[in-house]
Amino acid sequence: MNHTISVYVTNEAGVLSRIVGLFSGRGYNIESLTVAPTLDKAFSKVTIVTFGDSASIEQITKQLNRLIPVIKVMDLAINDAIESELAIIKVHAKDEDRAQILHVTQVTDSKIIDVTDKTYVIRAVGDDKHISALVELLKPFGIKDLVRSGKVAMSKNA
Repeated sequence: MNHTISVYVTNEAGVLSRIVGLFSGRGYNIESLTVAPTLDKAFSKVTIVTFGDSASIEQITKQLNRLIPVIKVMDLAINDAIESELAIIKVHAKDEDRAQILHVTQVTDSKIIDVTDKTYVIRAVGDDKHISALVELLKPFGIKDLVRSGKVAMSKNA
């Protein structure tokens, strides 16, 4: 099962390496990873998406809590979290397709952020299903490049 783990850490060199090392050393895969400082620049929030059963996730959270720079670890249950990701997608934009691509961006609440004579670059923000649906809608036009940020999440209650 897919789990999103939020880790609040001190913002210091080597913290990310220790967290990733914990996962790789125990054979756990990281599906998505985002890191950014919090309002207090002395701390960062690490959002990790991984797969595992409840026992595996409990073991991961206990091991993360043992790391010195870790302040707090939370397994964000899907009903307890607000989640989002960013995607930037470059698509071929032939003259005859431009109106259709514009329509796709409007109905998916995404935005064209760059235009050339041959391409559109589109920015989308949403959950995994929203981004994946947009990608499927844009495939017929020809996707030249795609980058996704990975999930960011926060608890609704904590």
